[in-house]
Amino acid sequence: MKAFLMHRDADFDLDRKLPPHADALTQDLELETLLGAMARGDKFLLDVARKALLSSRRDPAEIVYRQRVLSDCMAQPSLVRAIYAIAVEALEGERKVWRSYFMRYPGAVLSGAVQVMELFVGQLKKLRSIADEHAEKFRSEGFTAFFAMLERELDDGYFRSVDDHLERLRFRQGVLVSARLGTGTKGTDYVLRRPRRSTPRWRRWLLFMDRSPYTLVIAPRDESGAKALSELRDRGINLAANALAQSADHILSFFSMLRAELGFYVACLNLWQRLVEKGEPVCFPEPLAPDRPRLSSRGLYDVCLSLSLDGRVVGNDVNADDKALVMITGANQGGKSTLLRSLGLAQLMMQAGMFVAAEAFRSNVCEGLFTHYKREEDPTMKSGKLDEELGRMSAIADRVRPNCVVLCNESFSATNEREGAEIASAIVRALLDAGIKVFFVTHSFELAHGFQLQRMDTALFLRAERGVDGRRTFKLLEGEPLPTSYGEDLYRSVFGEVPDVAPAAPRT
Repeated sequence: MKAFLMHRDADFDLDRKLPPHADALTQDLELETLLGAMARGDKFLLDVARKALLSSRRDPAEIVYRQRVLSDCMAQPSLVRAIYAIAVEALEGERKVWRSYFMRYPGAVLSGAVQVMELFVGQLKKLRSIADEHAEKFRSEGFTAFFAMLERELDDGYFRSVDDHLERLRFRQGVLVSARLGTGTKGTDYVLRRPRRSTPRWRRWLLFMDRSPYTLVIAPRDESGAKALSELRDRGINLAANALAQSADHILSFFSMLRAELGFYVACLNLWQRLVEKGEPVCFPEPLAPDRPRLSSRGLYDVCLSLSLDGRVVGNDVNADDKALVMITGANQGGKSTLLRSLGLAQLMMQAGMFVAAEAFRSNVCEGLFTHYKREEDPTMKSGKLDEELGRMSAIADRVRPNCVVLCNESFSATNEREGAEIASAIVRALLDAGIKVFFVTHSFELAHGFQLQRMDTALFLRAERGVDGRRTFKLLEGEPLPTSYGEDLYRSVFGEVPDVAPAAPRT
């Protein structure tokens, strides 16, 4: 049995390694805030959400497959959570059963496997009941195939057969085993036989009173005899115990995968309900083929910022279709870094098959998302900030390939503006020549103006809006770079009016 809720024809790989730059993405995009909202304190959901978010899909059809499953989950959240709870109960119950068995001899294996199978059968019957009552409420290909599998594999005949076998394996009438005499008159080829039909208790008592000469009775205090009889019993039931344990493992793997795959959607539901409670919009994005750079959004906002604030946050409209370079400039604290982060989060969430934090969003899928943000000073003093920035960019260059996206936030600002602009300009040109899309937030007028003078058709320049009174609207609009970032506005907000400092008189 397979769930196939994350992929059309494959299981979700929970053991898949994260990309080497996962830590940088997590830090720069503040993913812990997003993942925390998805997990709600559940460590398992946290791990599942992290793996799904950082292991992006690159096929638009696979992304749409997940989107449709998630859409069903958002339409029927209580049913999805109920199915997830069934899987969790099955796994927790299985652990409790095996925890009570310390001896791995066949008798213990069989007894534990019988209890586990009884537990699993009960949970499977709950799944079948949900499928019978609610399957028609789901429309996605993933859920349709899932419920069809439950109806096909878990029919009434299956449950009757399992119940019958479990009843026989309790051996209420004792164990019937056959064997042959082997070398040295030792028993060999032990085979568990189907028990005789149930004999009335009064007849069993008469048979006991009239035992044949081949009947052997073990005295109550004959420990050696009891041990020998137990060993004979274990040899007879060994194959049955192993077969039943393997059957239990098969169903266990189904519940484990069901929990992992539904866990991703439950985490998405947690995030969705949190945003809905705040009145924030969400939408299913349109994933586009990677044939050319495309990106457009309406009302795109930083979901992590929204999760950190009580109120709603400002959204932005961006039209960057056929733009390989998006240069973002403007006033300090005007929302430049926030927009950059919202673009990165939307790309990750889209390629994980999730909704995104926007009224509308579409973008071409990318081969990989990389971030290069400025860092604090190295506390070990092993290298300067510029050395550290160049080292991280070198690591990105080793892994980046065509159709990737690189987000740069104040990169190479650790040196003077002229040198920083020259370094950044050379790197950006190299990335563009390699077919890589670049989003660059900078205060360097020399860098931004240099690209603006080239009049590139594939470049878009956004500028943080500033009111005439210095007020920040946190809107990013198309506009050419300005030679100021309006640092005086911040000075006034902290210290008051900017003093009118006259030039010093020359010394005589």
